[in-house]
Amino acid sequence: MFLLLLLSFALSPRVEGGEIIGGHEARPHSRPYMAYLNTYNKNSGQMFQCGGFLIRKDVVLTAAHCHESLINVTLGAHNIQQPEETWQKISVLKTILHPNFKYKKFSNDIMLLKLQRNARLTKEVGLLKLPDSQIQMRPGQVCSAAGWGKVKPKANLSDRLLEVEMIVQENAKCKRRYRNYNGTTQLCIGDPKERKGTLMGDSGGPLVCNNVAQGIISYGKKNGKPPRVCTRITNFLPWIKNTLRKM
Repeated sequence: MFLLLLLSFALSPRVEGGEIIGGHEARPHSRPYMAYLNTYNKNSGQMFQCGGFLIRKDVVLTAAHCHESLINVTLGAHNIQQPEETWQKISVLKTILHPNFKYKKFSNDIMLLKLQRNARLTKEVGLLKLPDSQIQMRPGQVCSAAGWGKVKPKANLSDRLLEVEMIVQENAKCKRRYRNYNGTTQLCIGDPKERKGTLMGDSGGPLVCNNVAQGIISYGKKNGKPPRVCTRITNFLPWIKNTLRKM
């Protein structure tokens, strides 16, 4: 198992990126769009882990705070420690962070990865749809997140892909908890009464609602208690589409 610390050196002491808590193991290859990101910081010599998802044969969408010197993407994986014929390992040719991304505030936490070659679409490797700009997420809607993160704050990262259901919350719940929360660019997810959510190790993975990517796992409290925060994809559709045309 990779013993990685996802960007912990760069996050504030009270918030950090996502992992799966209170979920269960996903059916192998039931989420063919999932991407496992292995990243390397040349300056520190450290390796980190993030999630992401394939939106075009040669493009992965993820969180901007997952940016590092080198990024390698693994597609078609379930147990990241047991290589399969389904795996497609592709290096990242170019990283494009949102121009207004703010590291300490996790604002505009979105990044596009241009792969060195096209992925081969199979049963185990596929694309995830982006939302329609007119669709508005409403409190109470049930969505899901997945990743290879921890199952509790002090545990190791998971070898197998995990998934968990999460309920969209009112913006007010995240505004009370997170000083920099912005309901226009972010989504508040996870019932505070349930010990279910994301934390370190799974940042960049998708929040999926009705088979559509509505959010990108961004940040939350270190203890894993919901609600947590996702980047709201609909707000960034013009930037995504404009950038894809140039890639």
